[in-house]
Amino acid sequence: MPHVRIFDTTLRDGEQSPGATMTSAEKLDVARALARLRVDVIEAGFPAASPDDLAAVRSIADEVGAAPAPGSGLAEPPIICALARASRSDIDRAWEAVRAAARPRIHTFLATSELHMLHKLRMTRTEVLHRVADMVEYARSLCADVEFSPEDAGRSDPAFLREVVALAVRAGATTINIPDTVGYTTPDEFGALIASLRAHVPDDVILSVHCHDDLGLATANTLAGIAAGARQAEVTINGIGERAGNSSLEEVVMALHTRPARFAATTQIDTTQLTRISRLVSTVTGMAVPPNKAVVGANAFAHESGIHQDGLLKHQATYEIMRPETVGAHPTALVLGKHSGRAALAARLGELGYAVEGAALDRVFARFKAIADRRKHITDADLEVIVREDAPETHDAFTLDALHVGCGTLGMPTATVRLRSRHGDVRVQASVGTGPVDAAYKAIDAIVDARATLLEYSVHSVTEGIDALGHVTVRVRDARGRVCHGAGADTDIIVASVQAYLRALNRITVTRTERTRDEAHAV
Repeated sequence: MPHVRIFDTTLRDGEQSPGATMTSAEKLDVARALARLRVDVIEAGFPAASPDDLAAVRSIADEVGAAPAPGSGLAEPPIICALARASRSDIDRAWEAVRAAARPRIHTFLATSELHMLHKLRMTRTEVLHRVADMVEYARSLCADVEFSPEDAGRSDPAFLREVVALAVRAGATTINIPDTVGYTTPDEFGALIASLRAHVPDDVILSVHCHDDLGLATANTLAGIAAGARQAEVTINGIGERAGNSSLEEVVMALHTRPARFAATTQIDTTQLTRISRLVSTVTGMAVPPNKAVVGANAFAHESGIHQDGLLKHQATYEIMRPETVGAHPTALVLGKHSGRAALAARLGELGYAVEGAALDRVFARFKAIADRRKHITDADLEVIVREDAPETHDAFTLDALHVGCGTLGMPTATVRLRSRHGDVRVQASVGTGPVDAAYKAIDAIVDARATLLEYSVHSVTEGIDALGHVTVRVRDARGRVCHGAGADTDIIVASVQAYLRALNRITVTRTERTRDEAHAV
């Protein structure tokens, strides 16, 4: 069966979700996980956006995109792609970022709808055609693998779109991506558009689809495009992205996996990694996965109806078209506890895909022991949270040094918080609030001059039981309107809440510093 390339743009389009900005270290962690997932292409970022984004893409190209050692028997690395507007400066930045990868790609784009050309580009059709030809040819002079996207293709004149696509192919594009940029089309329309373009694109050029979810049709449109002959799907983990998001990687992959006779196409994705990478992306972006989310949601394999339960007991396929273990959602073994050693922990983390060693292993092991003393067993889900949440961030302006709260019905809730700055200074503040979390946050506000507004606070348990590891996520907005997130995990939910809030405030500080640096570079 034909192979469909999975082009993951979580690190580029996904990161454009409001408040989903990731640090360079987090991007590298996600890229490593995407490589374990065996995606074909990782769109690592938009290097022209900032020096930090360029550095992040370059680090991914250097590590995740590196060629395996001769004789190692390892599979070839994923293609590492960088986005660029149709301008020489953007293309130069993209090439600078990805050139170290064993399989680099430049992805350039220009809008082709009348609406975009008239109001955004202020260019005529002739000018657009000249720009596409010049910039695709220039990108191809640098890189052997060039992708071109006619932005807002879903609302473009089909005849003009075919003309642009043909020109891009003649100029050297090896992949033509058709984006439904604003999620406007329906599956029958989008499928027909892809079929018409497939008839005009040479067989050696990959036809790709990139669909947004503004009308809730992103996955349906992507699958319609694949059924019509597209051989690359541009997707994101958990479907995150601009506005209502993108087509969800896990939904597209499992649709192809579950319905091979319908689509007659395969992917090379290791589906057992889907739940794990979904949790990772949720953690680093602060965007919770809805319980009813297809494939990776908490309720995806939960059954409450008595009729459903009875059917499942008689035969699993009565009410489940996928097995939980196929997507990595099977229950994890309780194998580690307070008596487990450092070597056992490192080995289990390695099995989960986390190469933790040296000082990082020391920190994770200390955190593991602290939690193990309060619990009988530590699950794989706990370990993943410990690795993700408890390693210190290099740019933290403040860390939690101590916390004490008082609450109940006999008086006002109070909190005393002691914070330590990166310079070693210690400050203590006490406050009252409507509850212990509110009191703790007010005490932190009195110490940290972040001028932030709390937008969202959510909490859930990672595992089961009264001693479950609680996971808290918050989203805050600073005085300039930027949204940042933070996450924390602990068996004490108040401690987890304080960790999450501090991490969000620290992100504001990092974002402010990076913006100042970027503005200095611009000058």
